[in-house]
Amino acid sequence: MLVDFTTLPEESRVWIYQANRSFSEVELEEIQAKLDIFIGNWTAHGSDLQAGYTIKYKRFIVLALNQDVSKATGCSIDSSVHFIQQLEKEYNVDLMDKMNVSYKQGEYVAHKTLSDFRKMAKDKAVSKNTIVFNNLVNNIAEFKENWEVPASESWHGRFVK
Repeated sequence: MLVDFTTLPEESRVWIYQANRSFSEVELEEIQAKLDIFIGNWTAHGSDLQAGYTIKYKRFIVLALNQDVSKATGCSIDSSVHFIQQLEKEYNVDLMDKMNVSYKQGEYVAHKTLSDFRKMAKDKAVSKNTIVFNNLVNNIAEFKENWEVPASESWHGRFVK
């Protein structure tokens, strides 16, 4: 059952998929329509899942699930991953590679491979104060507090001094 992302409880589980490029306005409209349908039909062992989504910076798809209503199962998680993989193919975009880093350069969101980010840190092109996106957060509360943070406050901190 699709609900507004902002109405989900703070403990709701999140999955963050970062794109290696920004989506166009047309792509965003299409993706939102597809997300509405997918989440509207998303189930776990026949039970509706209370879930929502948000898209941030035209490149991050954030799915959230209220596990107080129904918990995600292996099959329901697999179906969401399959859905994201379909988006990857349809829009020729990478959403699943966890070895990429997104960070802010002013108001612009940049995207680099982990090895490129490491090199940039070594070359002092990014610092401990660079705002990074910690896609390892687990729930909405962590998403609000610890998703957009200085590199020093994230797992990225091991690369910056």
